[in-house]
Amino acid sequence: MNPDTPLQLLGGLTSREFLRDYWQQKPLLIRQALPGFESPITPDELAGLSLEEEVESRLVIEHGERPWELRRGPFAEDTFSQLPEREWTLLVQAVDQFVPEVAELLEHFRFLPSWRIDDVMISFAAPGGGVGPHYDNYDVFLLQAHGRRHWRIGQMCDADSPLLEHSDLRILSDFQGTDEWVLEPGDMLYLPPRLAHLGTAVDDCMTYSVGFRAPSAAEVLTHFTDFLAQFLPDEDRYSDAGIEPSGDPHQIQLDALDRLKALLQEHMSDERLLLTWFGQFMTEPRYPELVAGEELQLDDFIQALEDGAVLVRNPSARLAWSEVDIGLLLFASGQSRLLPSHLRELLKSICSADALHLDNLGQWLADEDGRNLLWELVKQGSLEFADE
Repeated sequence: MNPDTPLQLLGGLTSREFLRDYWQQKPLLIRQALPGFESPITPDELAGLSLEEEVESRLVIEHGERPWELRRGPFAEDTFSQLPEREWTLLVQAVDQFVPEVAELLEHFRFLPSWRIDDVMISFAAPGGGVGPHYDNYDVFLLQAHGRRHWRIGQMCDADSPLLEHSDLRILSDFQGTDEWVLEPGDMLYLPPRLAHLGTAVDDCMTYSVGFRAPSAAEVLTHFTDFLAQFLPDEDRYSDAGIEPSGDPHQIQLDALDRLKALLQEHMSDERLLLTWFGQFMTEPRYPELVAGEELQLDDFIQALEDGAVLVRNPSARLAWSEVDIGLLLFASGQSRLLPSHLRELLKSICSADALHLDNLGQWLADEDGRNLLWELVKQGSLEFADE
């Protein structure tokens, strides 16, 4: 994708202009980002998904005395017939993993790293429905898919921003509105992290939320050090050989901190290990139980492709690749593989192609490294044979 090509999705901005002037900085309203957009899933179908055990869903219901009650799915079939006519919202996570037509929407966002995309959440709200004023710690694109929603944006927030007392929801107690708009189908609002916002349904409406993964510093430190510890021998410890005599044995001298920082720096500056951890962390599936492979002999795998079988990415899998000094790294659903450099084009195809078959895999099936990689990804579950 040419970064200097104007994009309808961004209101005529180029991806370069958007990333320079808006991304993680300030909001952007785009009228008719997707002109004539019609949701590939109906409100009834969305409600049907929320009945399924493997689908993550929530209901937020507003009450006069105790506003914003939260209920978690899966829900019973009679749940929605018992709801009031107004002021409730159904939220269903990761609809892109269950509805291929929703996943296709993500193709419009390929000007951003695909490994940063988290999921497509879809909300349906009855008139007056909303989840209260709040903020997110990640970027989000809010695409109006059905009906109208009134959006208000406010102040930038942080961990010290006051919240209402609520055991389940993080609702701001002080919302300082600045701008407001009513979005209709095809309109989209981009919000950077930590910007307060409040959405209220004008009528029955559906909104698509394309959210992005953003690990916190606490997550990075906790998970990376756990990962790093696997490779460190117990003998590798703090050392203070050659220290000077201390005037007070109870005092921790500052040079001890220098030695401690040197110990940490020695290990945490290993870029290959950091990249390996990061790739694995950012490709961990939201629902690992849905990335299940199958036992398959190599000969049977090759024969299936030669007979016309088609490989596709498991909708719950996440794929990315990178390059290091000794080859290529493929990250597949939380796992990594070091591969020879000649597989670069195959890795690109695995990560981006809609389908893999004999016509675009022929040369790689003749390559031992290539065919073994494809076979292993099927056994792992990141790739699977398409249904007939």
